[in-house]
Amino acid sequence: MKIVGIETIPVSVPYRQAERSFRVQRGGVSDVIVKLVTDTGLVGWGESCSGADIASIEAAVRAMAPFVIGRDPWETEAIARDVFKIGLWDYRIGTGNFAYAGIDMALWDLCGKDCGQPLYRLFGGAMRSEVDYFYYLTVGTPEEIAEQCRDGVARGYSVFYLKVGVDCAAEEAMLVAARQALGADRKIRIDANEAWTVAEASRLLTRWNDLFGIDLAEAPVKAFPHSLMQTLRRMTPVALCANEGLGSEADVLRMIAAESTDVLCFSSYWVGSLRRFHTLAQLAHLQGIGVCKHTHGELGLAAAAAHHVMLALPNTVHGCQQTASIMGDDILTEPLPIAAGPRWGIPERPGLGVEVDEAKLRLFGEAYRRDGQFLPYSA
Repeated sequence: MKIVGIETIPVSVPYRQAERSFRVQRGGVSDVIVKLVTDTGLVGWGESCSGADIASIEAAVRAMAPFVIGRDPWETEAIARDVFKIGLWDYRIGTGNFAYAGIDMALWDLCGKDCGQPLYRLFGGAMRSEVDYFYYLTVGTPEEIAEQCRDGVARGYSVFYLKVGVDCAAEEAMLVAARQALGADRKIRIDANEAWTVAEASRLLTRWNDLFGIDLAEAPVKAFPHSLMQTLRRMTPVALCANEGLGSEADVLRMIAAESTDVLCFSSYWVGSLRRFHTLAQLAHLQGIGVCKHTHGELGLAAAAAHHVMLALPNTVHGCQQTASIMGDDILTEPLPIAAGPRWGIPERPGLGVEVDEAKLRLFGEAYRRDGQFLPYSA
């Protein structure tokens, strides 16, 4: 089996409500869909994360095509080596990882379809019967937060996630409303996107943990130097989660070695391939570090690919990240299970286990051509 064709389709799919944080103001998801075709007629699908600029990611995927065409899809790591070493994408590692992750997903999709197996089995089999995902609270008034929390409780969520780091007084009011609506048992997580100094983080985490019981604080301070998170970890009982600062394999290894975090929040986008994501997550497990699947804002292909890995890991934490529940639509023939609730079980269809709706692909491809991408700094 050889790959004979590669196609890139940039798409823009709106959120039902805008995403707002210390770093992002965005009204939807724009990603590059990757389609690989083999000489046997199999089709593999992947999704390349756009990050700051979708045009540059599409250009990178196209530049990688000569290392993909004519290859056996089962040569996933050999193809990755050639892309990054011979193609020199190791000199532009962030863009390279975001772009290649879509090619890699499509390769794995082909492998699963070729052998008739879902991807989690190719990563050692399921270590759990399902993965639990969080409820993404949209920043708003205390009344709006309370209403969202009641909705999440009714739908069975146990982990609720709020972006902070912009206005601590307003955020504290939101947390008051959240805890009152959620009761004592459900978990509240916050993500400051590196907004705070160590002193600010220590003060706020101490206060908010006493008042609300914070389960996890993601990126409360800058990831580099590691001494910032190390210092804060000694100062607070709140578990810390690293996200920023995991932009390459080397960065993830340094974070593990520094023992500066309790949980790593990343995905194959950060390190370029599902195999590397799985391997680094296993190394984190040996150091007693949990792994939370991250999302930059994603469509169903990327969500499905990461879900297979999370099923196969020993250190998957509850409350993995998702944006399926706030998407206005998707490019799949069927909604993801996490579009409606917190739990996603074991897919049994081969490959990624999802199917692309090519009519929707054309629709949202036209939306991108007409309106451009959803920029991270506009809602």
